[in-house]
Amino acid sequence: MDYDSYIKKAEVLIEAIPYIRKFRGCIVVVKYGGSAMLNEELKKAVITDIAMLKYIGLYPIIVHGGGKEISSLLSRLGKESVFIDGLRYTDKETADVAEMVLSGHIGKALVEDLEAVGIHACSINGKDGHTLLSGKKDDEKGRELGYVGFVKKVDPTLIDTLLDADFVPVISPVGVDEEGNTYNINADYAAAAIAGALGAQKLVFMTDVEGILRDKDDPSSLIRRLSAQEAREYIKSGVIKGGMIPKTECCLEAIEKGVKSVHVLDGRTPHSILLEVFTSDGIGTMINNTDIEEG
Repeated sequence: MDYDSYIKKAEVLIEAIPYIRKFRGCIVVVKYGGSAMLNEELKKAVITDIAMLKYIGLYPIIVHGGGKEISSLLSRLGKESVFIDGLRYTDKETADVAEMVLSGHIGKALVEDLEAVGIHACSINGKDGHTLLSGKKDDEKGRELGYVGFVKKVDPTLIDTLLDADFVPVISPVGVDEEGNTYNINADYAAAAIAGALGAQKLVFMTDVEGILRDKDDPSSLIRRLSAQEAREYIKSGVIKGGMIPKTECCLEAIEKGVKSVHVLDGRTPHSILLEVFTSDGIGTMINNTDIEEG
């Protein structure tokens, strides 16, 4: 018997005890996307991580994207995907396809995966219970984007009901306005709005980068901890730039809405959620509202 390997496993569990004690009973919102949605091994690791959070007494909520899958189905239907500065132009047909892919295929598949490991889950979108009341979003230059929306208000009633009934909510970023129009919402901002409305302890963004880097071409330049003020200064000074700016701004929006800490993780690393939440060093970037260290 390899006692050394068992001792190492025990040491890992012991290291996690303070974090389990601290975060038990807290809400953790996970924005699931990127390579971790497309690679079967990574997907399995994410599902296992979510199950572990649930089993040890946290309340995980999944908000998922699915841009590549939407583009793939549109292509099979003979419809071209049109992007304006990285934002998908969404006409009525595209909005219907997005809802079908996000709420129909991806959401239900995630529920099946969670149920397979013994976790009760339920797939909803923002139209259910008017959870995500939305408004029409134009791009920064005022250009028309069609049925692309932003979150005006989150009604957490349905999410709270699912949590109280011991379900993991799996939420598609599809919203609705007062007239009943359907809107495709950026999953990052949907996750931030939901986490803020629920007073989440943590919001976790799964990405295809190591975290926030001082030098985008140097993985060793990972910034492990940032206060919200430092993050704003890094944007202003150009340390945070390019595609990481909107991601960081989304993190800051979540902090402003009351989320205690936001984490940007590399979803290509198996079990990145557990490694970030239940170890002293973590593996990604954590942003909170103070300079006080938080696990």
